[in-house]
Order: sequence, then structure tokens, then C-alpha cells
Amino acid sequence: MPIKITTRRKAVGTALTLGILLIAAAVTLNISWIILNWREFWMLLIGGIFFLVIIAGMILNTIFLVREIRRNEQHDSFINAVTHELKTPITSIRLYLETLKKRSVDEEKRKQFYDIMLDDTDRLLRTVEQVLKAGSLAQKREVQNFKPIEIEPILRDSMELVATRNHLAPELLHWQIEPIPNEHYTVLGDAEELRTAFLNILDNAVKYSREKVDIGVSLVAPTIDQVEVRVTDKGVGIPRGELKRIFKRFYRAANPGVKGTGIGLFIVRAIVKRHGGKVSAASEGAGKGTTVTLELPRIFTT
Repeated sequence: MPIKITTRRKAVGTALTLGILLIAAAVTLNISWIILNWREFWMLLIGGIFFLVIIAGMILNTIFLVREIRRNEQHDSFINAVTHELKTPITSIRLYLETLKKRSVDEEKRKQFYDIMLDDTDRLLRTVEQVLKAGSLAQKREVQNFKPIEIEPILRDSMELVATRNHLAPELLHWQIEPIPNEHYTVLGDAEELRTAFLNILDNAVKYSREKVDIGVSLVAPTIDQVEVRVTDKGVGIPRGELKRIFKRFYRAANPGVKGTGIGLFIVRAIVKRHGGKVSAASEGAGKGTTVTLELPRIFTT
């Protein structure tokens, strides 16, 4: 992987250098043209237009090349991450199955092996579901079978599921601002898609908290026609320059030791956008935690 990255960086440098040289050559040619034909107005006008077209084409071509090289680099990183996320649990499951087949283990140890294999199976299933979901959301779908959804029960279920599968004590994943009793936080949408979005944000908060897991969840209605879900952690934080990039497909912030495929927040953004809302992230910087906010249009039913 480092060899590929180095090769692509060289390719980016080559593309930029070539583009700059071509632009410099075009500028030199145009200046020469002006000097030679400064008395001919129409010749100067045609030359100037031709020059601008050439420059614009060169700039666009250079931008396109650089973007394609970076996109391919992100795609390769994604493939490597997915391969790792699939291979690791499969290897673990195989190891425990071989142990159970070749050795006689007591009932307590056998139960422990089964629990580990079930956890690995869940991890494997989540990775496959993430990849499939990202593929389906990347395609534009015009048909939307949305209906009124109360998001509080879905959010509560998501919190319980994430706490259970990450073996978190109840106080580590808690309400920072609890929903107002008897208040209806209703949106028009798809329950399973919203559940996927909530799970991805909560899983991300746990993953990037590392050993400092302390996650607060808020469900509020800041205006009469809006619902907000906020998830705040005290983890590794996000540099200011990466706050918008983290929602791009395949993009992964540079955090050594943190596993992932780089599509979780892309899925969140796609789902929220389909529901007419928006998602954003805020952080004071590295080591100062992150708050992810989902904003959704609120509806009232009779």
C-alpha cells in the first residue's frame, strides 16, 4: 500500500508539473503573439480568445487528472479496509472452529468461543450491509415510500443496540438532553434507513472515543418545523480542515489504530439528504471530541 501511495503522489506531481509547464508555454506563446501583432486588433482578439480557451482547457484537464488520481487512491484504501474488515472476523471464526474440532474444551470455554464467534459474525454482517447500503444509496432512486415516523423509539433502540454490542455500561451511552415527555418528534421517512443512520453515527462515536467512551445523545426540536439529533463524544476529535470531508465516500480521517471502511458517514449523509435534511460535524480539534448533528424536517399528524 505505501508503494501505491508513493506512486500516485508522483503521478499527481507529474500531472501538476506538466500542467504548469503547458500553461507557461501558452502564456509565452500568447505574449509573443501580442508583440508580433500588436497593430492588428482582430488578430489580437482572436489570439486572446484562443489563448483563454487553451488555458481553461489545461486547468480543467489538470484538475480532472488530480481528482481522478486521488479518487483511485481512496478507492484502493477502501478496498484494503473492506478486505481487512472481512478477513479478520473470518480468520477468527475459522481459528475457533478448528480449536473446537481438534481439542476437547470445557463447557464454559465452549460458550466463550461461541460468544466470540457470534460477535465476529455480527461484525462481518455489518461490514457487508454497509457496503451494500453504500452501493444502493449511491444510485439515485426517485421512488420514496415514506410515511410518518416517530424517531424517538428508533433512536432509543439504536442506543441500546450499540451499547449492547460494544459491551458498554448504561452511563457511558446516555441522554445528554432527554426528549420532552409526550412531545412528538415526527418526520416523514423510512424507519430502517433512519435506524441505519443513527447506528452509524453512534458506532462511529464509540469507535473514535477509543478508551474514553462517554457519549451523550440529544433529541430536540429547536424550531417548530425541525428535529435535531445530536451525538457528542469526548474522543479523538476532528481537525477543522476535515470536518466536511468526513462525509465523502471512502474518506477516512487519519487515526492510526481505528478500523473502518470510510463509508459509514457517507451513508448517513445520503440517508439524511433523502429525507430532506442535512448532517454536520463540529469539533474543537484533535483530542477534543466531536458532535455530529442530524437535522430533519418535522411534520405534525392529526
